[in-house]
Amino acid sequence: MNIYHPVGSFYINGPNGPYKDKDWVVVGATPADMTALGYQTVGKDFPVFLHPQSREEYALARTERKTAPGYKGFVVHASPDVTLEEDLARRDLTINAMALPEVHAGLLDPASTVNTAPTLEEVFSAHGIDPYHGLQDLKSKTLRHVTSAFREDPVRILRLARFAARFPDFSIAPETAALMQEMVQAGEVAHLVPERVWQELAKGLMTAKPSRMFEVLRNCGALKVLLPEVNALWGVPQRAEYHPEIDTGIHLEMVLDASARMNAPLEVRFACLCHDLGKGTTPADVLPRHIGHEQRSEKLTRALCTRWRVPVECKELAELVAREHGNIHQSLGFGAEAVLRLLVRCDALRRPERFLLALQACECDARGRLGKENEAYVQGPRLALLLKAAQSVDSAAISAQALQDGLKGPAVGARIDAVRLAAIASTL
Repeated sequence: MNIYHPVGSFYINGPNGPYKDKDWVVVGATPADMTALGYQTVGKDFPVFLHPQSREEYALARTERKTAPGYKGFVVHASPDVTLEEDLARRDLTINAMALPEVHAGLLDPASTVNTAPTLEEVFSAHGIDPYHGLQDLKSKTLRHVTSAFREDPVRILRLARFAARFPDFSIAPETAALMQEMVQAGEVAHLVPERVWQELAKGLMTAKPSRMFEVLRNCGALKVLLPEVNALWGVPQRAEYHPEIDTGIHLEMVLDASARMNAPLEVRFACLCHDLGKGTTPADVLPRHIGHEQRSEKLTRALCTRWRVPVECKELAELVAREHGNIHQSLGFGAEAVLRLLVRCDALRRPERFLLALQACECDARGRLGKENEAYVQGPRLALLLKAAQSVDSAAISAQALQDGLKGPAVGARIDAVRLAAIASTL
């Protein structure tokens, strides 16, 4: 039995960190061999085991054979006669199809404080197994598929797009780009399941340059299949006085990258993705104006979230931002009554944390414009302050006093609102 550590992209000093938990490939072993050594079985579809002490994953070397369209149509073959090279051949990219023997894997541990630690190139020159020239592609910063088996799993299109967003200085090999287009044209992407689409989409949104993911998906045609509402934004003009970049798709790219620069959480980044979906449905005869796009954006966002089973916290914030971002942008001109109506519509008094995330998404929107990248977004802190003023009102005490005064139902709420209005007005 021989054990190897697949390496490659783990060791790129990317924005999300150079290293993840180690995983291992075991060659020349059976499931019985692993359990006899104390490893715990965790894989249902694949022969994967947990180390009894480290809890790292150890997978038996395997090959895969395509049997049906889509992501799940595979037959897995794992046996002691499967070689390391055969196992590496089923991987997506050459930079992920490199391995080190277990005895040498510690040489690249980024936790090491040894100043003289060898480089990846030095380690692989001496000890590495690199049958598909992954090290060369790492050095040239190229994302390239390993073999034609890439076409058998449409999830790999999403993974590659995510890698491109994580490592924006990497280019995609022309033959790989062509293969992705062929896969889309063959209808493979249409068979992807919601769970995997959302998983990869979420990871891509959390990269240093999320716009790159959507650029790659758009170029190969996958975006039109998976997210037609998003794909429709490119080529749609906006009023230049508000959007010097003009193109709605370019604006979206800038907003997404602004969210990354601000280190926004996933909920905010997804809201940024969906905030302007309605502009893709604006009738041509009213362009470049987009009257009522907020309501259309909310409706399209709801449908998108249902289709891809987006988690509820992301869905709710995205719908809120889609509907209210125009009002939040215009809130500098709001008086106390308009501010309170906005807070109530956003359920800000009951869910202040979500409202603050909405303000962050709106700041990303404001900064996702040509020449506006570093401008202050005064609406955000102003509304946060006004929310705090409204929250300072002791609604329970006011309600109790109103009841003592003989008020009921809406009259009680009106008295609370009056006090809140006064608190907001005194803060304006």
